[in-house]
Amino acid sequence: MLLPLMTLATFSPNLLGDPENFTPANPLVTPPHIKPEWYFLFAYAILRSIPNKLGGVLALAASVLILFLIPLLHKSKQRAMTFRPLSQFTFWALVTNLLILTWVGSQPVEHPFIIIGQLASLTYFTILLILFPFIQALENKMLNL
Repeated sequence: MLLPLMTLATFSPNLLGDPENFTPANPLVTPPHIKPEWYFLFAYAILRSIPNKLGGVLALAASVLILFLIPLLHKSKQRAMTFRPLSQFTFWALVTNLLILTWVGSQPVEHPFIIIGQLASLTYFTILLILFPFIQALENKMLNL
């Protein structure tokens, strides 16, 4: 996984970039659609899903910082998810949610995308802060039986 990413970043860094990044800047005109790079789109969708500016920035920071807390939130007695089907399902739900957030972050700020972004943002925090610890505790309890 690391080798393809290093090759991409070294030999063709603009391959996945947006063509709008190469237009000359005009300080008198606001661009019609501001879109960050593809790897920040999930956080950008969370930022846009909250109407309050400060709340959006706090949610953006929390969405990135929560990724650092995942190892601390892991309280399961088994390390691998091979024999933990509930955790597998929750993991793939999180991956799907991140893909939806990435897609919504690349879309313009219009009616259906705002609602989808708000629901996906709520689901993102619910999965990481509520479902993962609850399912791990449930699986630990099932292992003790």
